[in-house]
Amino acid sequence: MSEYGRLLGVDVGSKRVGIARTDLMRTFAGPVGTYNQPDSFRELSRQIKHEGPVIGIVIGWPLTPQGKPTHATELAAGYIKKCRADYPNIPVYKMDERYSSKEALEFMVDAGVPKKKREEKGRLDQAAAAHILQQFLEARPEI
Repeated sequence: MSEYGRLLGVDVGSKRVGIARTDLMRTFAGPVGTYNQPDSFRELSRQIKHEGPVIGIVIGWPLTPQGKPTHATELAAGYIKKCRADYPNIPVYKMDERYSSKEALEFMVDAGVPKKKREEKGRLDQAAAAHILQQFLEARPEI
C-alpha cells in the first residue's frame, strides 16, 4: 500500500450522483450520500478539505454488457473532466461499473435492508458508488 489516505467513489447518474469513500487505510468502502450534480462537487470538496487526505477519486465508467459506451458514458466523461480541472493534484480513475446497481441492490437485500428503505430515492446510488469503490480496491490493491 502506498500512502495513508482515502479514495472517494462516484456513481454519476442523469439525476443523482452517489458518493462513497474508503477508510483511511483503504480496506473498505462505505456510502456518503446522494446529491444533485452541483451539490456533489461541493461534497467532494468538503470530503477533500475536511475528511482527507484524499489520494484518489474513482468514477464509475458506464458500459454495456458488451463493453461499449452508453448514454451515461458521456455524463461520466464530463464529470471526470471537471474533477481533473477542479482537483489537479488528485488522480482520477475510471472503474467499469457494469452491473454495479444490480449488485448493490442484491447486497442491500442480502444485508436485510427493508424494501421501503431500498426504494428511497438515492439509496441505491450511494450503495452503487460504494460497490464501485470496493471493486476498485479489490482490483487495484497497490493504490
